[in-house]
Amino acid sequence: MNIDSTRSAEQHSVTIWEINRDRLTAMQHKLSDTPKLLSVAAGKSTCSIFKVPQTLIDVNGKSYEPHIISVGPFHHGQPHLKMIEEHKWRFLRQLLNRTSVKGTVLEDYLKAVQPLEITARECYSGTVPYSTDEFIEMMVLDGCFVIELLRKFGGLVEFEDYDPLIRMSWIVSFFLRDLIRLENQIPYFILECLFELTKTEASPTLATLALNFFNLATQRPDHVLEKYAHVEAKHLLDLLRSTFLPHELEKPIKPDNRPPPHVIHSISKLRRAGIKLKTWEAESFLVVDFKRGVIHMPTISIDDFMSAFLLNTVAFEQCHSGCSKHFTTYVTLVDCLINTSKDVSYLCDSNIIENYFGTDAEVATLFNNMGKDISFDIDDCYMARLFDDVNRHYHTGWHVQVASLKYTYFNTPWSFVSALAAFVLLLLTVAQTFYTILSYVRPP
Repeated sequence: MNIDSTRSAEQHSVTIWEINRDRLTAMQHKLSDTPKLLSVAAGKSTCSIFKVPQTLIDVNGKSYEPHIISVGPFHHGQPHLKMIEEHKWRFLRQLLNRTSVKGTVLEDYLKAVQPLEITARECYSGTVPYSTDEFIEMMVLDGCFVIELLRKFGGLVEFEDYDPLIRMSWIVSFFLRDLIRLENQIPYFILECLFELTKTEASPTLATLALNFFNLATQRPDHVLEKYAHVEAKHLLDLLRSTFLPHELEKPIKPDNRPPPHVIHSISKLRRAGIKLKTWEAESFLVVDFKRGVIHMPTISIDDFMSAFLLNTVAFEQCHSGCSKHFTTYVTLVDCLINTSKDVSYLCDSNIIENYFGTDAEVATLFNNMGKDISFDIDDCYMARLFDDVNRHYHTGWHVQVASLKYTYFNTPWSFVSALAAFVLLLLTVAQTFYTILSYVRPP
């Protein structure tokens, strides 16, 4: 009995050892593999172009995907983007026809980009599944198309007669949005390399051309854009983002000797506590302040472009390891202020929001979704002092009760009339009671 059991145990151990040997071989193969969907380089500050996290896609849908043009490898070759892919070659041909006069040919473009290949690949969060030749061709073709597009809209190069890319106005609006999508970028140093190779002596800077192009949607004064003619950036989305950062508030302001700040209530509740909301002039809508019970905010226009810009900028801040969280903080603030369409209506009436996006309910949904599944440290954000001051004011004793009384009974003319009528009725009741008691104590 013991001998049989021993043989059985030996056979069993041999069987288990064979299974482990196969599994060990498979594990050894996996040990040599490197992550492809999220590369190791994605954690470096040099990585700046990311696939948007699925959690954000689940909330905000296709706001991160290009609709008519692909730039870079993440959406390269998709069927619905082939229409503009054909025009990229037309734009490159036009560029070569101009630069061939001074002896610059297609081979020069490829040779200029080739030394930048490895650095450019490391800018993407996932492994780029293209060969060296394919990758360099993509960088040159996409980069030259973007630069030519900026030159044409900047008036440096004329559009061809009846060019559909300018004659069809709907295409321009999609260009504006697709060129600021996080997944649809190429490194800015690639654009600069190609730009320097093809520019003329009197040409504005690449940043100036790009910001003037995006100004078709943002509509900012020229003197604001002039300050960023030589700004450095990681890609076009980062370029536009950097021009909105409030320089005087770049360093987080932490409250001293105070408990950690908390997010604030909706504007409806804040108004009941006497906190008001007023618009003020500033170069960026990110410059928000709170003084003497009043939140001061610049006006922001909400439309299709701005919604795409905010969503993709927040996604960029969530993914980039060395990036400040200014836009994330601003979106969190507005998300706190807005709970319902009534809150949006009040922000519109106060000229804080100019709504070109849709109904008030749609704007409320936009910001509420934008604030979901994002991570930011309220202690380190540049509005830490504001969140703290608003909360302290909201929870202060007697003036909250007075403000609530005013909001309830004196917010509208009809509520004031009702309160006044109730007060007069109370006086008459008191007077009647007084004379009744007086007639009982001192009868005539």
